[in-house]
Amino acid sequence: MNAFTPTTFIEVVNQTLDYAYGSVMVEGEVASFKVNQGKWVFFDLKDEESSVSCFMTLYQLRMPIEDGMKVVVRATPKLTKWGKFSLTVQAIKPVGEGSLKKAFELLKKKLTDEGLFDPTKKRELPKDLARLGVISSTQAAGYADFIKIMNARWGGIRIEVAHTQVQGIDAPDQIIRALKYFNEKSEVETIAIIRGGGSADDLSCFNDEALVRAIASSKIPVVTGIGHEVDESLADLAADLCASTPSNVAEILTPDKKEAKRRVYEVVERFGKTLVERIESEKNNVEDKILRTKESILTKVDEYQRFLESQMKILIAHDPEKVLKQGYAILDGKISLGNVVKITTFEKEIKAEIKEIYERE
Repeated sequence: MNAFTPTTFIEVVNQTLDYAYGSVMVEGEVASFKVNQGKWVFFDLKDEESSVSCFMTLYQLRMPIEDGMKVVVRATPKLTKWGKFSLTVQAIKPVGEGSLKKAFELLKKKLTDEGLFDPTKKRELPKDLARLGVISSTQAAGYADFIKIMNARWGGIRIEVAHTQVQGIDAPDQIIRALKYFNEKSEVETIAIIRGGGSADDLSCFNDEALVRAIASSKIPVVTGIGHEVDESLADLAADLCASTPSNVAEILTPDKKEAKRRVYEVVERFGKTLVERIESEKNNVEDKILRTKESILTKVDEYQRFLESQMKILIAHDPEKVLKQGYAILDGKISLGNVVKITTFEKEIKAEIKEIYERE
């Protein structure tokens, strides 16, 4: 039998491990956690009887990890060139209520201190939404409820769906890729990330640091509807708007057809009532105007009638016939010696020649 060199032996063992296992999921408690040179992460993963060394890059660490936390890792088993067995970690996430809560609080404080959740950075969603991007598992009940309510409330919105896992260790990267796609290659106006209810472990993927940062840096406004109303994730805090459930996202994004019809009917009814009142008001105004015009005309007529009566009295008072009845006469003709003039009395007309003219004393 030929002997292996140490290098060859390690290569053969690693080839065998790759063939036999590829990547494995290992769950245990973190011990001896440390970061070297700001780049490399080392820790042990142990249970009550055994311990295995783990290695990963700091970039891959997506949630704060401390000694004593219970985590699950996806890793490839390796034999190092120093002959030490180790797990090269590809992904890691806390498991169990205590570890999840601890990691959540640590990361929440870190990102809050950075201002990532600053309310002043939140953007308003478009009021007349035409194109919506949805990130969800199309097989999930939460997605089905969302689509059902969207269709029932309002039509005409174009929905583009990116199907991803919404729980598990691979979910964050899939959701990040979907966000990147919508931001770079789609024309959607809003992105909705939705996932129905589940355990704290199921929803923990929405506390992934890289995912939270991707939501906060999205050029397109993001609304989340993750879990139930009592659930809170860091993805919710980073989004422009956080809804309580997937169904609530649909209610926020779309008007209610029945409510819209009711409001239209109310507007029409108010308009009709206002129009009738306006017509009645104008009618009353016209009637008032006609009445005032009539009164003005009658006043003018009365004034003119009184004027005519006064003129008639003057005319009557100066009626020549009345003067003649009183014994006066009217002389008609040029007053000069020798001229013939006409003298009119009440009963007779007389022609006379002027014989003499003298001044009155």
